[in-house]
Amino acid sequence: MHVRRLGALIVTALVAAAVSGPAATRAADAPEIVIGSVLPLTGALAQTGAGLRTAQQLAADLVNGHVSYPLPMVGKTGLPHLGHARIRLVFADSQGKPDQARAAAEQLITQEHAVALIGTYASSTTATASQVAERAGIPFLNPDSSAPGLTARGLKWFFRTTPHDGTFAENFYQFLGDLKKSKNIAVKRVAVVGEDGLFGTGAGDAEEAGAKKYGYDVATRVSYPATTTEVNAEVQRVKTSSPDVIFQASYVPDALLFMRGYKQQGVNVKAIFAQDAGFVDPNFLKAIGADAEGVFTREVFSMDIKYRNQAVPLIDQLFRQRSDGAKPLDGNTARDFMGVLVLADAIDRAGSTKPDAIRDALMKTNIPGKLTLMPWSRIHFDATGQNDGGAGIIEQLQDGKYETVWPFDVAVRPVVWPMPAWKH
Repeated sequence: MHVRRLGALIVTALVAAAVSGPAATRAADAPEIVIGSVLPLTGALAQTGAGLRTAQQLAADLVNGHVSYPLPMVGKTGLPHLGHARIRLVFADSQGKPDQARAAAEQLITQEHAVALIGTYASSTTATASQVAERAGIPFLNPDSSAPGLTARGLKWFFRTTPHDGTFAENFYQFLGDLKKSKNIAVKRVAVVGEDGLFGTGAGDAEEAGAKKYGYDVATRVSYPATTTEVNAEVQRVKTSSPDVIFQASYVPDALLFMRGYKQQGVNVKAIFAQDAGFVDPNFLKAIGADAEGVFTREVFSMDIKYRNQAVPLIDQLFRQRSDGAKPLDGNTARDFMGVLVLADAIDRAGSTKPDAIRDALMKTNIPGKLTLMPWSRIHFDATGQNDGGAGIIEQLQDGKYETVWPFDVAVRPVVWPMPAWKH
């Protein structure tokens, strides 16, 4: 598609979305197909959940719409192989709690008759919700949880599009290796810090394994409950261990506690490497401000790398409109947007709402990276249900904005090393 033509379509879509909303794209007599979404809509992760809900609903509305872009299923006026049936997302609240996520999944399957589930952001809630889908024989698409063990459970109905923390930990060590080769920057001691749920534990295990593989010393490993309200002792353990860098896996509330603790106790390290999550949430930077300068994070998406898909800025603009213009697409919301498109694509190719047919279609998914928002080679599931085409990038907070700094061939800014000293 020519860029000029795509630009015209972008204007058309923006006007349609801003003025008319999703109702204008729906055929009155088309059937509806329910996809159930489990998200943290209340509780500590509610603000993150709200962004994910917005992204998922935007994707569903574009599938149900008529303006076409170079993305799977967008602009088809519903699902062509099912009589242009519309996708209807039904949301259920996990509250960020595993037991509640289980109940939400059961509700969506038994009461809302969802043909597939999507969710749930936190790895611990994804673990329980996906077990419900497994028992019921309902496909479960996970776009955003990164605990490596989720695809090592031998589940038949579970599919994950995002790369997991094993991949991201490998990226951290590859980055450190490239820094040593290109800039003679040497790191020896690493501290591994993370919440004690599936997310933090999986990330920490991968980081420890990477340290052993690449010859780094683990100065300390610190685990804590994600619901904690005080981390002074944990911060003191990190400080006493004298690491060169910190690897951190935290959600928003605990990420804020640790960053404030590091400053108060004068924990001076060369770098903090975050496992995405709370560190990329807009509320993190808003709360921390200049104290976040220099923090690195692994990412799965960025607005500042060279786009392989010219629809990326369009989707960002549409998402901003629905977020009061304040929140751009980020790694979390871009993954959830694509997750809905992957499910819609599979349901349409199945030509059926039967679970077995949708599962078979998911297993045959092979979407080229250039037809996604993501810097991935493709979306294709291996025998465990893991997308084998995913990859990560590394960003650094510079001048109040996350900038891509690795891989070096797609970087837009040079690395700042070490991170700035705390300002008191």
